Amino acid sequence: MNENQPTREKLFSVSHRVDAAQRTRRNRHRGGILWLTGLSASGKSTLAVELELALFGMGCQVFMLDGDNVRHGLSADLGFSPADRAENIRRVGEVAALFAEAGTIVIAAFISPYRTDRDRIRARHPDYFHEIYLDAPIEVCERRDPKGLYRQARAGSLKEFTGVSAPYEPPFSPHLTIHTGAQTVDQSVKSLIDYVERRLRT
Repeated sequence: MNENQPTREKLFSVSHRVDAAQRTRRNRHRGGILWLTGLSASGKSTLAVELELALFGMGCQVFMLDGDNVRHGLSADLGFSPADRAENIRRVGEVAALFAEAGTIVIAAFISPYRTDRDRIRARHPDYFHEIYLDAPIEVCERRDPKGLYRQARAGSLKEFTGVSAPYEPPFSPHLTIHTGAQTVDQSVKSLIDYVERRLRT
């Protein structure tokens, strides 16, 4: 080894004295990651905000992680290349898992266009990860286009835009699919709450 190369400090895992079962009994629900994936304007942020409010009102420990918010802080140094997108999702997956281990229901609202990135989180945190696909046709998303991003992408002024100039890979086997192009916000939120009641509430 090069003597000028810094040596890495050996890492050790530190055990908690509060375990998952104790957190579940206190919260009356298990921790989990509700990973909302779908095209831009498929309803991720809208449903995440409404679901967070609803679950909080039900007494749940819940926190939302939104793509735009994370880009302001945790991933402020990343762009939108495939490598940077992968690193962004990796970081978010690890942060979400820490919340889930603490007993929180995490609502993660991210386009996360690549299956490999989502599958990596599933593989690392199988007890917590719940993949929820917001299935809305691109035509519906373009009609909504609240930020004008599709218009910019079609005009060529916005590069590497998912669904237009960059791919989106739908899940093969999501835990839940919500057809947000055909359902109202209230109907979609109810589907999410029903899922939480079945899978995370005790």
